Amino acid sequence: MPKWALFPRMRFSRQVLLLQIGVVTLVVGIGVALVSVLLSRTLTDQYGRRALAIAKSVAADPVVVANAAAKLPGGPLEERVLAVTKANEALFVVITDDKGIRLAHPTESLIGQKVSTSPEVALAGQDEVSAVQSGTLGLSVRSKTPIWQGQRVVGEVSVGFEVGDPTGDFNRLLTITLLFAGGALLLGAGASALLNRRLRRVTHGLEPHELTELLYEREAVLHGIGEGVLAVDGHNRVSVRNDEAERLLGTELPLGAAMSELELSPRVHKAVAEGRPVDNLLAVAGNRVLVINSRAVRLDDRPIGTVLTFRDRTDLDTLTRELDGIRALSDGLRAQRHEFANRLHTLYGLLQLGHHTEAVEYLQTLTDSTSARPSELGDAVADPYLQALLVAKTEQAQEKGLALKLAEDTWVPTAVTDPIAANTVIGNLVDNALHAARMGPRRPATVEVGLLAEGTTLHVSVVDSGPGVPADLRRTLFDEGVSTKIAPGHGLGLALARQAARARGGDVWLADPGEGETGALFVAKLPGMLTEDG
Repeated sequence: MPKWALFPRMRFSRQVLLLQIGVVTLVVGIGVALVSVLLSRTLTDQYGRRALAIAKSVAADPVVVANAAAKLPGGPLEERVLAVTKANEALFVVITDDKGIRLAHPTESLIGQKVSTSPEVALAGQDEVSAVQSGTLGLSVRSKTPIWQGQRVVGEVSVGFEVGDPTGDFNRLLTITLLFAGGALLLGAGASALLNRRLRRVTHGLEPHELTELLYEREAVLHGIGEGVLAVDGHNRVSVRNDEAERLLGTELPLGAAMSELELSPRVHKAVAEGRPVDNLLAVAGNRVLVINSRAVRLDDRPIGTVLTFRDRTDLDTLTRELDGIRALSDGLRAQRHEFANRLHTLYGLLQLGHHTEAVEYLQTLTDSTSARPSELGDAVADPYLQALLVAKTEQAQEKGLALKLAEDTWVPTAVTDPIAANTVIGNLVDNALHAARMGPRRPATVEVGLLAEGTTLHVSVVDSGPGVPADLRRTLFDEGVSTKIAPGHGLGLALARQAARARGGDVWLADPGEGETGALFVAKLPGMLTEDG
């Protein structure tokens, strides 16, 4: 077992705290060391320059120049040396001749002897500043300067201070520096502790590896589910979304983008603005019908955003419409079968009773009534999908006591290329027209469907005998949720029809609101819906 396994792993926040304190300590320590070096050099230089200034003042004294040139030891020179040493609290002031022999020294017994440190620099006519040297009086910071008589060096003056003098000043300044450094260290440690506390609060006490796992789990969940997910923050900006949401909504959802700037369904914006749970709200996006659910997210009783989920209901709606068409067609065929059986029984009875003339008249009546029904679809409309749709809608209209007929100029000699889109547009327009005709005051209630081919473009017109479109609904008729039906769940048919038409480069519009003798007239243009002639 590894040694580290015997100890629990230290929390990341504590590691950060210790690292920050270590960095602060290191920085403060380096700063104190640099300040110490600079203080030591500065104080040594200051005492050296002070010693040089004293030496120059002594070397400029005419009595000193004359006695040094005459090499006269003691006497006036000794008096000046002692006076200057006492006045400046120096360790020593020494005067020598041009050979380095002492002419004046604080210790009289050393006069006449050669100095213990080299006088060559000063006797060569140059100043020697801030030299830390050890002489007969001990270690000192000293400076030396030549004594000039005209153009000739006749001696030197050396002035020194005890090393303990700058050291004492250094210790005092270093103590102050250390106090400030200690305060800075405490301040840095306190700031690090506050930052560590803030870090724990922001991350909710989670460790980095836990945050990484959460990120992986979030990505796996977002992109692994079959539903679209869109999350917006408290400022209605996109914070989280998956690829399925962009696919279903048919638009890009950049992170950080404001919802108001995105071209989305009005019902999506409504679900975000509601601020309360929304369940199973239907919306149209492109040629899709979506089911929207939304939930407001709160943290510590504070709203932080909204999460929306999207499910595609397009395929289900398409299958439902196709199933409704098939059911309507089968119901119509079943009704026709019963009706046909009854007519055969009647005809059989007439023949059995010998009423041949009446049988012929009855058969002629049956022939005329059958030809009056839309049996000419095979000639006017060649596509089997359109035929099936029209037959189903005709039977559906008859069951409701309505009449559905084709316009006289209907002519579609080729097949459709997209039966689902055609079913979506024509089926929704016919359904709305049947509802309007049934609810209208005119009788008989009728719906007329016109289909006309122009190359590969299919033109559709649907007019009913209903009351027309109210003036207050004409501008919003194709918006989601706008409907004259009272029952919930309506208001998507026209929006879906227009979306399907525009997806192919066409459109659906209200050509006549129906204020005259007829009801509303809707027109659709579907480019590329038909195959080429031939």
